[in-house]
Amino acid sequence: MKDKPEPIRGLNVIYQYEITGEDSGTFQLVIEDGSARVIEGATESADCTLRLSDKNFKKMIVGKLNGTAAFMTGKLKVQGSMGLALKLEGILNEYNMSETA
Repeated sequence: MKDKPEPIRGLNVIYQYEITGEDSGTFQLVIEDGSARVIEGATESADCTLRLSDKNFKKMIVGKLNGTAAFMTGKLKVQGSMGLALKLEGILNEYNMSETA
């Protein structure tokens, strides 16, 4: 994201991941106008919280699990703004596509 800030420029949001399973934990992805950072724990109030297993989280991050399909099948639970959850999926896809291009 540091090398290609365009997809997150102008966005100010805090996503919280609540991950279950062997590699469980709570993490926040803080996006502030072209920069992003990850924080362990819940230090800020999240705009959108995503709950999923560690295995499904890993699949989603690399683009092997569609967020909408995961939500519809119960693999992903969303609390807060569904619009922000969909926006995050688009952002992740943007970065996954740029890595393979």
